[in-house]
Amino acid sequence: MAPSAHRAPRDPNSPVATFSHARLAFGSRVLWEDLNLTISPGEFVAVLGPNGSGKTSFLRCLLGQYGLDAGQLEVTDAIGYIPQQHADDSDPMAMRGRDLVGFGVDGARWGIGLRGRGRRRQLVDAALAEVGATAYADAPMGLLSGGEQQRLRVAQSLTSDPALLLCDEPLSSLDPTNQHRVVELIDERRRSANTAIVFVTHEINPILPYVDRVLYLVGGRFRIGTPDEVMTTATLSNLYGSDVEVLRVNGRLVVIGGEDGHHCEEHADPPVFPAAAVDPSPVVNAERDPRA
Repeated sequence: MAPSAHRAPRDPNSPVATFSHARLAFGSRVLWEDLNLTISPGEFVAVLGPNGSGKTSFLRCLLGQYGLDAGQLEVTDAIGYIPQQHADDSDPMAMRGRDLVGFGVDGARWGIGLRGRGRRRQLVDAALAEVGATAYADAPMGLLSGGEQQRLRVAQSLTSDPALLLCDEPLSSLDPTNQHRVVELIDERRRSANTAIVFVTHEINPILPYVDRVLYLVGGRFRIGTPDEVMTTATLSNLYGSDVEVLRVNGRLVVIGGEDGHHCEEHADPPVFPAAAVDPSPVVNAERDPRA
């Protein structure tokens, strides 16, 4: 039986997640091996790499959806999650913003009961206020802008008062102004509540000023370090096994070579299916990943 994640009780002075000699593989395809990583309260960790490198799989391990093939993972039981956003996610005549946020309170169980309604309303109102979305909370989701919708998804993730906030491409489909607003919102939660952030993205530039460490995944290999340590010509060339050049142009990182367009330009991953469905990411060999 594959090793599974151990859910640790919440302790503000303890790491929120610790990978020890962790290995994750789908058949002959190894996403990472001998991964040792400790994430501390209040830390901002960016997870980078090309499509199919295992970024979303990394989040699913933290969520308990995937078990490791080897090693150990200990993770807090207080986790918030911001899923990927797609342009066709919402129906103009469907749920209100308040309803979406409410799923963060009771989406995992049937019914809330009369006694639970007051508590639910308090949690939803508090989360809406925290992200500044109270004014449009009762509007249909489909009539809101992409930035407003994503602000509501952040609110949904905060209803559980997370010690660890997992963000899966939260900036996709957003213009630069709204990217900045959403990153500021997430970082404000980190600063005010000492919440650790794990931020999966193709685009490091919008989050570069906030990032403490980078986990870079590619071809079954990885590097961990500060952006200045990882995002270098020498480090990425070593990871890719070919010449890669990292340039700074007007304060932005540009990567040339390796696998083009993996984080220097905005690219959306293939759609993310439920945990029980097949892996939407491309694979190196002919096998399909049955768990992503």
